[in-house]
Amino acid sequence: MSRHSKIQSNFSSFAGGEIEGPTVRQLKVGEEVRRLLAQIFSRSPFRDPVLRDVEFTITEARMSPDLKNATVFIAHLGHEDIEEYLPALKKAAPFLRGELAHAAVLRSVPKLQFQGDHSLEEASRIDHLLDSPKVKRDLNEKDAEDFEEDSSQGETWGA
Repeated sequence: MSRHSKIQSNFSSFAGGEIEGPTVRQLKVGEEVRRLLAQIFSRSPFRDPVLRDVEFTITEARMSPDLKNATVFIAHLGHEDIEEYLPALKKAAPFLRGELAHAAVLRSVPKLQFQGDHSLEEASRIDHLLDSPKVKRDLNEKDAEDFEEDSSQGETWGA
């Protein structure tokens, strides 16, 4: 056992297990897949009438460790009905994979799986909550308390 693996194993047992994020390669390929799919969506008309006149935003493409599968997160801005388009996107996945094969410079083109991205809706909901009068009142009270603490500490420090 090498010195580095011993240190890592000690840390992982302390932290409750190893948690590894995506590699740099996964992130780069995922971003390239996201960018290319956004181009394909903007210029390629779909045969499926469900997808024909809909504009999507591709927020992220997560690659599997072997780079053979991609989970594509997609949003329909201004609408919360992304789930109704997922079956049509699943049917269009082979076509999109073929278009991706022509555009990408990859050893193998990943299989595409689509999921709705609700993070933008969640961010909007949180923003709306932060703008509510109750939260603003609480934040103003907290700011006033912090200001009073800072000013009283400043007087003792300056003495």
